[in-house]
Amino acid sequence: MIAGLNVIADNLDYLLWGRAAAGEPGGVLLSLMMAFGAALLALPGGIALACLAWRFTGIVRKALFLWAELIRGIPLIFVIFWLWYLLPLITGSDLPGALTVTLALAWFTAASVMHSVLAGLRALPSGQYEAAQSQGFSTRQTLWCVLLPQALRNILPSLVGIFISLLKDTSLAFIVNVPELTTVAGQVNNRVQIYPAAIFIFTGVVYYLLCCSLEQFAKRWRFNRPALLSE
Repeated sequence: MIAGLNVIADNLDYLLWGRAAAGEPGGVLLSLMMAFGAALLALPGGIALACLAWRFTGIVRKALFLWAELIRGIPLIFVIFWLWYLLPLITGSDLPGALTVTLALAWFTAASVMHSVLAGLRALPSGQYEAAQSQGFSTRQTLWCVLLPQALRNILPSLVGIFISLLKDTSLAFIVNVPELTTVAGQVNNRVQIYPAAIFIFTGVVYYLLCCSLEQFAKRWRFNRPALLSE
């Protein structure tokens, strides 16, 4: 057990941030960078798609629902593979693996965000919309200034769950050899070939701590600023 802990201590820098000093971030640092980048793309993208689905009924809403159901019905690992091979064909050049995985995560997560936000909008009382209209608000102003802030506050637990899943899904980057935490843990294990339990228990604990930290941050943010989204 002590020897296993020594292996982790000897490789801790590599597990935490890879070769960041040489301009090649990896480990926990790269996992967080991919999760954060995907969240920055997926959250506004999912909100925008939900607003389109709420505003425009008929073919627009059906097309968005069809897209979301298609994406959510496909394993994320296939989305990563598809973008890994398709993006170079589209762009004409090879993209960094971390960027490809980040785009795949954002595309996949945006569908879940869209469903969650749209459910939050549709759960609001119809009187909210009617009252705003009676005060002279346009449909766009009603959506962005009245309905959307309330919906986002109500679905915050759902969004936290989505982004916790996003953080864990960064581990799938190992399939295209992106040096995030799971990949570098495997590299360390292949190098020492004697303490796999210690290495992968450490990896699991790190993911657990990251996910718990995100959950606690969201709870603290919500309860310390209860009026932020309702102003």
